[in-house]
Amino acid sequence: MGAESNGSLDLSVFLAGIPGLEAQHGWLSIPFFTVYIVAIVGNNLIMAAVQADPALHEPMYLFLSMLAVTEVGVSVSTLPAVMGILWFDARQIDLDGCLAQMFFIHTFSCMESGILLAMSYDRFVAIYNPLRYTAILTLPRIICMGLGITLKSVTLMAPLPVLLKQLPYCHTNVLSHSYCLHSDLIQLPCADTKLSSILGLAIVLATFGLDSLLIIVSYVLILYTVLGIASGEGRRKALNTCVSHICAVPMIGVSVMHRAAKHASPLVHTLMSSLYLFVPPVLNPIIYSVKTKPIRQGIFTLFSCKRKLL
Repeated sequence: MGAESNGSLDLSVFLAGIPGLEAQHGWLSIPFFTVYIVAIVGNNLIMAAVQADPALHEPMYLFLSMLAVTEVGVSVSTLPAVMGILWFDARQIDLDGCLAQMFFIHTFSCMESGILLAMSYDRFVAIYNPLRYTAILTLPRIICMGLGITLKSVTLMAPLPVLLKQLPYCHTNVLSHSYCLHSDLIQLPCADTKLSSILGLAIVLATFGLDSLLIIVSYVLILYTVLGIASGEGRRKALNTCVSHICAVPMIGVSVMHRAAKHASPLVHTLMSSLYLFVPPVLNPIIYSVKTKPIRQGIFTLFSCKRKLL
């Protein structure tokens, strides 16, 4: 592996486990698998509830359903590699498979960030101009926003694996995570990776960074509008509609911190990337189910209908 490889033909990379805890992988597989099950089942329940209940065919819940799709996408993108390491110590993956996994992880994460921004805009319109809410956020516009977020994410992330594929590899091809991330892969080639690195950082700042800034602006405007509401009950009701979303938003900042913390220990890197990739898919269905009564009722209705059919 130390000699230069001819391009990326037949090149394999090796995924890492959890630094310092390799002997405990068997036990660690239990909470990790539980997290995956909760994330995939929970988000699929939200999607099914929104699809089945016409009362949930409103902008807020349609955006929530889109968010659930991205959370399932992130979970499914990492599950085979992570559980393969914890269960079977299967660390080797070919470069093409690694680049594909990297593309899907970053694309779904970028979509998640864009949808969180769309959800903050949805709450701003609902509170700032409630009388025109349904006229502004029509179904065709919501579909266009969803397609636009998807197209933007795919377009921005597509060059990253293409650039990495063209480079020669000569270092020991061992990654520092149990899955493939761009910030990890650009450490492997023996050629100049400055272009790929700059492009990756620019994409992070233009998506996660900009989205975070716009989300903060949206909630400052929401707070300003809410404080202008005369009744205390009205203010409480308006803020309550935003609480669950505010709980979900801070996790997108972990992506920027993870990339910036170059000199942190491997365990810190693993912890930060795990927070970024594994926590939101689990927390979002729990938060929205607890804080959003219509979603809770929709899930209960879904199970009631299934029991009647049985």
